[in-house]
Amino acid sequence: WVRGRPSLRMWALRSVAVVGARACTEYGAHMAATLAAGLAERGWVVVSGGAYGVDGAAHRGALGAGGATAAVLACGVDRPYPPGHTGLITRIAEQGLVVGELPPGDHPTPSRFILRNRVIAALTRGTVVVEAALRSGSLVTARAAQRLGRHTMGVPGPATSGLSAGVHELLRGDAVLVTDAADVVELVGDIGELAPDRRGPVLPTDLLEPRTRQVLAGLPARGTATAADVALRAQTTQDDAVARLYELRALGYVERHGDGWKLTRQALISVRGGRSPC
Repeated sequence: WVRGRPSLRMWALRSVAVVGARACTEYGAHMAATLAAGLAERGWVVVSGGAYGVDGAAHRGALGAGGATAAVLACGVDRPYPPGHTGLITRIAEQGLVVGELPPGDHPTPSRFILRNRVIAALTRGTVVVEAALRSGSLVTARAAQRLGRHTMGVPGPATSGLSAGVHELLRGDAVLVTDAADVVELVGDIGELAPDRRGPVLPTDLLEPRTRQVLAGLPARGTATAADVALRAQTTQDDAVARLYELRALGYVERHGDGWKLTRQALISVRGGRSPC
């Protein structure tokens, strides 16, 4: 049973399920909405269960991006459930699709939510779990997707959160870790739809010639060092080290103190910016 004008068959060909905890955290709601918006902007249909928490955030994220979303209910499509999402489900029916296995008028029961999760998994090319405890119904959807040979994905969360435990358990198995829509599309999309390379910020020292960077790295964070000491640490000759130290002085990275060389404040900021505090 379907409410809405689009073709369910055509939408299912390019759809992704975004599911998770009803009592999700602010982080979970943010990630669900951001993922859904990113998928919608890339032309993917976001499918979820219309429930509170992650489901609702995913639907709103897709709608907010002007994209397509479908809600799969555990009751008749004429009975918006939960009642608090009547407005949202009505909006989905007007702009997208509301789907249900049960005939109009049927009420939801606990067992029907399990069956509903199977439908979500079957309709989509992959399932993303955002937050889920170890006994979450979202894991039922993910496992149903695995049995059907569909992609299963998980968004990692804090190791101290019980709502991360189910997702992390999936990730220890066959699920793939994703952090944004590009990661999801790389997995479920066509050949060539690759996520961008992940790189940190470009630092001024990245623009230096590699051997010059090596000489810069040979200077201690505090105090001075002779050209001979720097050459030893940089594994180069003393003449080469001296030439590169003068080059670095011209660029403002080092200064000379008698027979020694010292990093400037500019250099300390640039070098520390490229290192993890851990």
